[in-house]
Amino acid sequence: MKVLIADKFEQEGIDALVSLGCDVVSEPGLRAEDLPAALASHDPAVLIVRSTKVRADAIAAAKSLGLIVRAGSGYDNIDCDAAAAREIGVCNCPGMNAVAVAELAMGLLLCCDRRLPDQTDALRAGTWDKKGFAKARGLKGRVLGVVGLGSIGRELVLRARAFGMDIHVWSRSMNAARAEEIGASWWGTTREDLLTLAAAADAVSVHVALTDETKGLCDAAFFSKLKSGAYFINTARGPVVDEAALAEAVKSKGVRCGLDVWQHQPAPTDSTFASDLVHLPGVYGTHHCGASTDQAQMAVAEEAVRIIRAFKETGRFENRVNGPAVTPTVCATKPSIQPIR
Repeated sequence: MKVLIADKFEQEGIDALVSLGCDVVSEPGLRAEDLPAALASHDPAVLIVRSTKVRADAIAAAKSLGLIVRAGSGYDNIDCDAAAAREIGVCNCPGMNAVAVAELAMGLLLCCDRRLPDQTDALRAGTWDKKGFAKARGLKGRVLGVVGLGSIGRELVLRARAFGMDIHVWSRSMNAARAEEIGASWWGTTREDLLTLAAAADAVSVHVALTDETKGLCDAAFFSKLKSGAYFINTARGPVVDEAALAEAVKSKGVRCGLDVWQHQPAPTDSTFASDLVHLPGVYGTHHCGASTDQAQMAVAEEAVRIIRAFKETGRFENRVNGPAVTPTVCATKPSIQPIR
């Protein structure tokens, strides 16, 4: 079975795939426009991607492709419908990077409260301003609204509770009893419930997948409900947020925000970035690196290998996001595989 890896992938994962008996081709520099030719040339049965877009033209160019593995949780960079039309399974690795993203969300929240990047910039410029930077609210006892309570949201709740925050959650997969089990208050599932949560929170952190329903979820109406001086964190996906509305809230209400994702984000191979929002005071940004810790990437690689092993040995699509779990094409060989160390 040939596997094409079109993004950065842990060497331990590559070694495990080779041990599994796979013919592995690693081309981490592939761009979306390069992928159709690469798929046509290498003719893999399995494609592994992280951020590289897998568009319909790439899927059409693939002759033997049966499985696309998203080495991460979000899969909005893959045309799942086009894959399903070709009976190609799209499988992700949910929860493997949840701790890493939650850690960054917590770090961005602390940046909003203590203005850590601004303090560093002042020191580098030769300025000492203890009086100015000593004006911080502190997180203990503050209300944190968590929007979306999947694996990442749950991990953030654990960390925010350790800081003594009062956790309120909005999630369509939650109810009051389940929220109470993790020490949080449940605020419902409707649009009205979300706006009520925004009005009550001192800080809001967003952890929803990008879908038609969540695109623009945090819009002008949402930001109009936030308190003046509230903190807003987005480590989910850029298009979940209306950045123009957020910019207005930053300017008119003193909202501070920490963003790991952006509405118009560069491609993985680009090295330039432009956004008016990032130049506003109180806006702290990172480079969509929430999941990029050694621990998280190793866990993702292990899960990707597990998915490919199941597909190779049984034809089953583990964690499939675009259709049924089982494909009629079953590979009978079952070579041994060594665990990733």
